[in-house]
Amino acid sequence: MARLLNRTQFKDALVKARQVRHSGLHPFSEAVAAGRYARAQLGFWAMQHHYYIEMIPQQFGHFFCRLPDLDARMLMLENLIGEEMPGKPEKRHPELMVKFARACGYSAERVKNADVRGEILPTTRAMRSWIYELVAFRHIAEGAAGIMLALEGQTPTLFPKYVKAFKAAGFTDDDLEFFYVHMEADVEHQKHGFEITNRYCTTPELQEKAIGAVAASASQRLAMLDGIHHALENGGWKLKKAA
Repeated sequence: MARLLNRTQFKDALVKARQVRHSGLHPFSEAVAAGRYARAQLGFWAMQHHYYIEMIPQQFGHFFCRLPDLDARMLMLENLIGEEMPGKPEKRHPELMVKFARACGYSAERVKNADVRGEILPTTRAMRSWIYELVAFRHIAEGAAGIMLALEGQTPTLFPKYVKAFKAAGFTDDDLEFFYVHMEADVEHQKHGFEITNRYCTTPELQEKAIGAVAASASQRLAMLDGIHHALENGGWKLKKAA
C-alpha cells in the first residue's frame, strides 16, 4: 500500500517529474539559446506562445473560484492579479508577449487573430486545452501542480537562456519585458503552487495524481515545442504565414 510522502519527499517528487521533462532540454530551446533562429522565426514562436497564454487570466479566475479556503484563494489571487495587472492593461502578460512578437516583425493584429487565420498549430491548441482541463475538471491539487509547478516553475531557469540569446541578437530590455517579468514572478508562483498542492494532497492517491499532473503538463509543453520546432525546421511556419 502506498504511503503518504512527507513535505520534503513530496516536493522532491514533484520537481523530479518536471525536471526530466524540462523544456530547456528540448531541441527548440537549444536552438534558441544557440541563436539559430531569425526574428521572423522567433515571431512565429511568440505567436504560438501568445495563443497558449492568452486565456490564462480567465483560466486562473476559474481556478480561484474552485478553491474552498481563503488562504489558498489569496495565494491564487496574487497570481491572477499579476497576470491581469489592474490599471495597467499594457502590462498584462499576453500583451507583453505581443510586444515581443512586434519586435520580431509580427503585427499585434496578426498575433491576436492567428487562430481565425489558421496559424495556430494543433499542438499549441492542445496546450491551451490542457490548461482548461486542469483548472475546470481535474482535482484542485492536480490543477495547482500541473500549472504552477510544472509550467511556471520552469521559467526561472528556462528564460535566462532565451534572454541571453535575444540580447545577443539585438533585442532591447523593453522588447524582453515578458521574459524578465516571468523570471522574477514565477519564483513565487512556484512556491504558491506547492503550498496549494500540498494542502489538498491529503492521501497517497492524491499525491500520485499531483505528480502525474506535473509530468503530463511538462510533457504537453514538450509536445507544443515539438510542433513549433518541426514547423521552424521544415519550413512549415512559412506555409502558415502564406495562408
